[in-house]
Amino acid sequence: MAAVCQVTGAVPGFGHNISHSHRRTKRRFDPNVQKKTYFVPSLGRSIKLNVSAKGIKVIDARGIEAVVRDMQARGVKL
Repeated sequence: MAAVCQVTGAVPGFGHNISHSHRRTKRRFDPNVQKKTYFVPSLGRSIKLNVSAKGIKVIDARGIEAVVRDMQARGVKL
């Protein structure tokens, strides 16, 4: 599963692991992406979304209807 949030657009960040001897190796900081199912009354069906923890908070605050409307305006297929 790709580590991309469908609501916020969060993608992996990149940086370094730094050892005790201060050697640096590349690493990825993945967002906390979860697969969630939401029922959308305007569509009359449930949709599955890959959302980060912050995306879940956005849905709780704004409501699934507003978030789905914005996603459709961006051209995301649901």
